[in-house]
Amino acid sequence: MSHNDFNLEKDIFKHDPLILGEKKFFSRLIIGTGKYADFNIMKKCHETSGTEMVTVALRRVPLGLNGKNNKLKSIIDYIDTQKITLLPNTSGTFSAKEAYRLAKMAVAMGMRYLKIEVMGDTKTLLPDPIETLKTVEILRKEFTSEKLFLMVYTNDDPIMALKLLNAGADCIMPAGSPIGSGRGIQNPQNLKMIIDIIKGKVPIVLDAGIGSPADAALAMEAGASAILLNTAVAKAQNPEAMAKAMRFGWIAGRLSYIGGRIPQKLYATASSPEIDF
Repeated sequence: MSHNDFNLEKDIFKHDPLILGEKKFFSRLIIGTGKYADFNIMKKCHETSGTEMVTVALRRVPLGLNGKNNKLKSIIDYIDTQKITLLPNTSGTFSAKEAYRLAKMAVAMGMRYLKIEVMGDTKTLLPDPIETLKTVEILRKEFTSEKLFLMVYTNDDPIMALKLLNAGADCIMPAGSPIGSGRGIQNPQNLKMIIDIIKGKVPIVLDAGIGSPADAALAMEAGASAILLNTAVAKAQNPEAMAKAMRFGWIAGRLSYIGGRIPQKLYATASSPEIDF
């Protein structure tokens, strides 16, 4: 199953697309580009996952968005940019100043979708909320004419989510758990609060920590607009099989959210009527 076979997501969610800025997406699964054994495996996983958006570190993006002018191929040569939207990120930065410098470079290259990611330290890789907020404020003040769509990685603090929204974030991306940990959603109640407070204003993409399709389904069932993951696929024993599993995981979760689960009860309720009709 791949982009070349059929678009499963478009068939199922033709009346329920994900709107990010000026673009419409039918897949609500965003995949990363790091940690794969090689670019060919990465490409196959992108195709199998059905993703329509992939993240790539700005440090890895060559000038001109492709490697055609270089003797060696770049990561961009392995991404079908006709079908997949690039989401460059400011990963590897630890201050608003660093993040701004990379974001400015991306804007100069014509990119309009940006993932703002500012880390607090190298051990936890948790986001620095203060520097992240500063970055959003600086970019909104600096680039007033460009239609930038800022997708902002943050912790699972509902108050910080509100501050980022008010600062001009176009999408809030709370962490489920630390990057690459595979621990899933550590604070489901916090995620639900963020969704309750932010939902309807901007999309909410669960970012980081997903380890299995069950985690993906739970995030979508909770009402997340989409999910972003990387390590769970890239470092799986069979990355392509896991990419397919994640595809079905988010689809099941979204359909469950639309369907509306029944309330949980302490005691049993008969599924058959007590009286024949």
